[in-house]
Amino acid sequence: MARKNQHPKTAARGRKAPDGKPRAAREGVAKAKTAAKAPPKRAPAPPPPPAPKVKFRGRVLENEPLARYTTYRIGGPARYLVLPADAEDVVKALDLAQGRGLPWFVLGLGSNLLVKDTGFPGVVIRCGKGLDRFEMKGATAIVGAGLPTPLLARRTAEAGFAGVERFIGVPGTVGGGVYMNAGCHGAEFAEVVTEVTVMDAKGKVKQLPRKQISYKYRSSNLGIVIVLEAKLALIEEPPAKLKELQGKLLRWRKAGTPFDQPCCGSVFKNPGGPRTAGALIDEAGLKGFTIGGAQVSSLHANYIVNTGTATANDVLKLIEHVRKTVAKKMGVELELEAKVVG
Repeated sequence: MARKNQHPKTAARGRKAPDGKPRAAREGVAKAKTAAKAPPKRAPAPPPPPAPKVKFRGRVLENEPLARYTTYRIGGPARYLVLPADAEDVVKALDLAQGRGLPWFVLGLGSNLLVKDTGFPGVVIRCGKGLDRFEMKGATAIVGAGLPTPLLARRTAEAGFAGVERFIGVPGTVGGGVYMNAGCHGAEFAEVVTEVTVMDAKGKVKQLPRKQISYKYRSSNLGIVIVLEAKLALIEEPPAKLKELQGKLLRWRKAGTPFDQPCCGSVFKNPGGPRTAGALIDEAGLKGFTIGGAQVSSLHANYIVNTGTATANDVLKLIEHVRKTVAKKMGVELELEAKVVG
């Protein structure tokens, strides 16, 4: 009986299909076709590059969110954030960027800047302590790029020297101010700069006299360099007089600008003519206009503030809306003063 039961199974395995081919061979072909159609397995993502082996005197942070380093309190992470302790660290930061084929940019106090939500995929060099020299030689101030401009204004005024006392309201560092010819209350860096020490992208340092620097409104011809230091020509003035002026300017700023809200300072350049960018935006009826967490300030229309939940995308959408509205209603094309990075 056992033999009889085995024969049908053997016959079934060898039985031919209607097309004349053995069923087992036919099933094998079907499986081969199915395997051929299966998508290839994706290779695993490559591991992130190892931490830099270069030894810095300062600090190097990886994938560091930039929101805490900008006055907007907005911004995604930097691949590397370098906090240099001296000029040698700046050279090492440039070497790090070039060695890994990464872009780089210099950050001061993070004003006049909007970092996108995706962050920056390269090396951010933040100039601050270690590059914040302040020295008076006669009426010449020798100032490091990392020194906050309001502190420069206070120290020179206390020492009895005028020329930068009106910069009490500039929310950035000296390096950024010298590079982009920052200013406020009718004064700008171009009026006092006599020499600028810069480092080029290869780490070479050189001194540029004022005659080699061409300044325009909120711009210069310095090119792709990092400002390390500047010499400023000042004039003697009674400290009490300068302190009184600074008090008036600060009171005006507190009353007329959203100094206590996260923002980047003036968003647009003044276009020239009788009306400022703020006046044009105000006349276009945009004060208080909001997109997401970004709002045109009700105090000063050329400020876009972060009401607490703004993303960089909110700010960018609001900037575009303001530009289009002012162009349509006022016939003026506004140009960005703030820098967008990322």
